Amino acid sequence: MGHCLAKHNKGGDDSDHNVEFAGGNVHLITTKESWDQKIEEAERDGKIVIANFSATWCGPCKMIAPYYVELSENHPSIMFLTVDVDELTDFSTSWDIKATPTFFFLKDGQQFDKLVGANKPELQKKMIALLDSEAPFQK
Repeated sequence: MGHCLAKHNKGGDDSDHNVEFAGGNVHLITTKESWDQKIEEAERDGKIVIANFSATWCGPCKMIAPYYVELSENHPSIMFLTVDVDELTDFSTSWDIKATPTFFFLKDGQQFDKLVGANKPELQKKMIALLDSEAPFQK
C-alpha cells in the first residue's frame, strides 16, 4: 500500500500542514510537551489514542488525511493525533518511523497496534476491531 520512506531534510519552510492534516477532532502535535499533555489527557479520560505520523510532502499521507479526519469526527471517544515527522524529527525517530504514514494505536500510553502505509481498508478493519473491543466498556 502507499507509503513514503522517511526523508529528513529541512529545506524551505512550507508549514502548510495545518490545513491538510488537522481538522475535525484531529489534534496536531507540534511539540513533545503537547504530545505528553494529550497522552496524559487520554489516560485520564480512559481514551484510546491513534497517532498518525505523517509528512506534508507525502502523497499517501495527503490521500488518507481526509479519511482520518472523518474517523475523528465519527468516533469522539477516541483521541486522534497527527505528528509531522519533519517538525518533530527527534521525537519521530524515537518511535522508529521508517515510512509515512504510520499509525500507532495506544492505550494507557502504551502501543498495542500499528499500521504502516495509507491502507484505508486495513485502517477500517483496525477501527472496527478497536470499536468492537471497546464496546462492552462504554456506557
